[in-house]
Amino acid sequence: MEIAFTPNVRALQARMGSRDGYARGDQDVVEEPALGPYEIPFIEARDSFYLGTVSETGWPYVQHRGGPTGFLKVLDSRTIGFADFSGNRQYVSTGNLAGDNRVSLFLMDYPHQARLKILGRARVVDQDSEPELLARLDNADYRARVERGIVIRIEGFDWNCPKYITPRYTEDEVAQRIRDAIEAHARTVSGGNPGSTGPLGNGELALTITGVRQLTSRVRAYEMRAEDWGRLPPAEAGSHLEVPVRRADGSVVTRQYSLAADPANRDVYEIAVLRESDGRGGSVAIHETWQIGTRLRVSRPINHFALHPDPRAAVLIAGGIGITPIRAMALALRRRGTPFELHYTGRTASDMAYREQLAAELPSAYFTYFSRVPGQRRLDVSEVLRHAPAVAVFFVCGPAALIEAVRTEARRLGIAPERVQSESFH
Repeated sequence: MEIAFTPNVRALQARMGSRDGYARGDQDVVEEPALGPYEIPFIEARDSFYLGTVSETGWPYVQHRGGPTGFLKVLDSRTIGFADFSGNRQYVSTGNLAGDNRVSLFLMDYPHQARLKILGRARVVDQDSEPELLARLDNADYRARVERGIVIRIEGFDWNCPKYITPRYTEDEVAQRIRDAIEAHARTVSGGNPGSTGPLGNGELALTITGVRQLTSRVRAYEMRAEDWGRLPPAEAGSHLEVPVRRADGSVVTRQYSLAADPANRDVYEIAVLRESDGRGGSVAIHETWQIGTRLRVSRPINHFALHPDPRAAVLIAGGIGITPIRAMALALRRRGTPFELHYTGRTASDMAYREQLAAELPSAYFTYFSRVPGQRRLDVSEVLRHAPAVAVFFVCGPAALIEAVRTEARRLGIAPERVQSESFH
């Protein structure tokens, strides 16, 4: 906002009625525009972007840059860079940088209708000036000649509204969708679990899927009860189940999912599964084959992410699907009367599983943040940790970058490492 919202822009916002909504963002002082757990993987997943530079005539110049997935590299939380391959040898963008180092990048994810804007200052590196840095920018498996490297120090970034992005797909993405559709159809014709009419798995607990709920467009909750409808083994907050999954090729693999329901409820287990189309196939198989009546044999719940047993206050931090064990923890803490607060961050409200249920369950201890909603509050890890009770225990679950941000800030604030417990999803 500080860079892009010039006096003329602000005046037009006021005239068009949008100024008040954006003015709230002016109150959030950002010491430095550090990339977070949503920006970093988004950048690393791109195979192209648009680069804007400023010419000596004052005209903006926009050029497309492409390469293998991940060729735009995150060097640290404020620095990105890429290898500049040999092209048509006009050198317009590189020449512009010699006179003005300001750049603007537009990163597009067409299938998921997402785009990230980045403003920064660029410098050129080469084999003679900084060979080690240029080597970090190179792509060993990509057969194109590297002429130079471009390193960009980020001055600001923001997520754009996805409203008018037309979904487009690469040849590989189209081919994968066709394969998924063919495999899903084959499973439907064969009754859901190809080659198997009995329970899936060989664990000691016999469970049956008795409920399926769509929590978001990509997250689905599965309710499981004992096959005889009896009481289930106890499962403490933070526990997970290892469940069997039959993939499209017929192989059976094991996947771990945290229990998200109230641990006091011995009648039902519940997990929430985020469908990851570019994952290893487990979540897609669950979404496409598990249905009411599906029978499973699983091991007893396992807990490597347990709550502290003493009365110290707790601070719960969840990112994305990491809300599943955190929700169970919040409900357990509420029942035993331990002070706590829950901080939940997601891309948008529609991406956040259990968001409305938590608001009803925890009306005074629940705080939400959005990383891709202009004008809305983003999670400030430093602020959360600084305002926590002096002896609080911290539990964080979500992307690895979020966990690392919490641990880094805890070290900076002198919080003992044993007071920060975490569980990541890969």
